[in-house]
Amino acid sequence: MIRPDDLEACREAIRHGSLSFHAASRLLPARVRDPALALYAFCRLADDAVDLRADKAAAVDRLRDRLDRVYAGRPEDAAPDRAFTAVVESFEMPRALPEALLEGLAWDAEGRRYATLSDVHAYSARVAAAVGAMMCVLMRVRDPDTLARACDLGVAMQLTNIARDVGEDASEGRIYLPTDWLHDAGIDPDAFIADPKPGRAVRKMVRDLVVQANRLYWRAEAGIGALPVSCRPGIYAARHIYAGIGTAVLDRGCDSIGGRARTTRAQKLGWLALSSGRATASLVMPRSAVLFARPLPECAFLIDAAAARPAQRERPDTLMDALANATRTRRAARSALIRASARSS
Repeated sequence: MIRPDDLEACREAIRHGSLSFHAASRLLPARVRDPALALYAFCRLADDAVDLRADKAAAVDRLRDRLDRVYAGRPEDAAPDRAFTAVVESFEMPRALPEALLEGLAWDAEGRRYATLSDVHAYSARVAAAVGAMMCVLMRVRDPDTLARACDLGVAMQLTNIARDVGEDASEGRIYLPTDWLHDAGIDPDAFIADPKPGRAVRKMVRDLVVQANRLYWRAEAGIGALPVSCRPGIYAARHIYAGIGTAVLDRGCDSIGGRARTTRAQKLGWLALSSGRATASLVMPRSAVLFARPLPECAFLIDAAAARPAQRERPDTLMDALANATRTRRAARSALIRASARSS
């Protein structure tokens, strides 16, 4: 059980550190929203611990020590650590998932670059898809196909972030665009970081990332319909809010260097309303065959880790399940009535 004061501290950290998640989380049921706040607060703590420190390698080692203490049940005296420990214990969170996140942060600490789109997917799997898999665990969902679609959503979100932040990342000496793309365009990565310019070739790379992200958002939708009914609005909201950031990047002509693409509060409210409507519609829509699409190979290890324990269904997740149960109940009652009539005659 998460302490109320720790939960409030986590809520404040997310309110100021991740506006998009904070908006989407408002549509999640409390039984998922509260542990999700603890999860995101711990992830935010980890990300800031590396980003804001000069000795990044030491910061990652320190985070690994904190994770050791979480899984030993002896967290540090800090709200995110205590809250995340409660989440780990309550949901039997596979350790491989937060460890994947720390591995991604370690790659950041060493200034790793990524030659191919597959390499970018591998990085995104660790810093974003791992969080999607952990969210599934919080929803008590461990079906491999649904987990694969959650990982699609996480990777899509990270590709959106990369497309939006090309200029900001370059100013910090980082580059997440595939270096093969840069070389093919005749651009030296070091020269680009030293003096980033939103030329035609770079804009095309940004556009290509948004296109890749949109393909994964579309695939992820099939998994949202397989989540518990009460969780669908919040996950649809995350999907639409982040895809909206990608649209804002396109609206800027894919110039992610001259400024940062932003969305408005009114747009977020519109996406929240849209998400509620789509969640309602999902109750009567047939399950999409895209649910069973092959996962991104870079995410396979996350799916294996999260699916290690069989799923436990607590109640019907769809309207069709509810109708099927009602039909079985009526048939059983009818059979009992027939048997009773036969005995009385």
